[in-house]
Amino acid sequence: MIQTNSIELRNISKAYGNHTRERLAVKNVTAAFQCGEFTVIAGKSGSGKSTLLNMLSGIDRPTEGEVLHGETRLGDISENELARWRGKNVGIVFQFFQLIPTLTVLENVLLPMDFCNITPAAQRRAKARNLLERMGVIQYADCLPSTISGGEQQRAAVARSLANDPPFIIADEPTGNLDTGNAESIVGLFREMAFEGKGVVMVTHNHEIAAVADRVLQLRNGELVSDERVAGL
Repeated sequence: MIQTNSIELRNISKAYGNHTRERLAVKNVTAAFQCGEFTVIAGKSGSGKSTLLNMLSGIDRPTEGEVLHGETRLGDISENELARWRGKNVGIVFQFFQLIPTLTVLENVLLPMDFCNITPAAQRRAKARNLLERMGVIQYADCLPSTISGGEQQRAAVARSLANDPPFIIADEPTGNLDTGNAESIVGLFREMAFEGKGVVMVTHNHEIAAVADRVLQLRNGELVSDERVAGL
């Protein structure tokens, strides 16, 4: 029986291009990601990290293989069903924040709640404010994203990823556009989330960040070359 507190990749591959000029971005990768674990996916640029993350989060579909969450096979459900699954089960944090510029910070956090309709409408604003307070940016709730710093925007983006209390947080180079202090702070938040029971999966090329994860998957040319526990954790 597949556990619902894990997302499993089974022999997944992703090809781009046509049959005459096909390129495999990810090649036959099998791995499972658990709640309560902080996992880093590492590798050089072009190694397939982001492609793997996109398939793990349901943003993209593999050319071959399966992605499973509990009894749900993501390849068997429609795009609309996949969007609903992602909204309930995966919070996503991007390198460049991707906050909607015309919405306030608070409205950005409210948006996933309105989309998924999990939290009762009367409770959403208070929940969003609590998340921003936890991230240390409640004072910017009524500000537009362009008026606050990159580190503050990323904290708001992390609050948005938690809006529907998903079991998994997926982060694609979330510290790549931040200074050292803000990067360390964001990674500290991810460690807290994993300690509290969420599955955190983060793409990075930063070896210092990888060293504080529970587990590191190393990709090279689209292939999984190692899957190791970090010493001492």
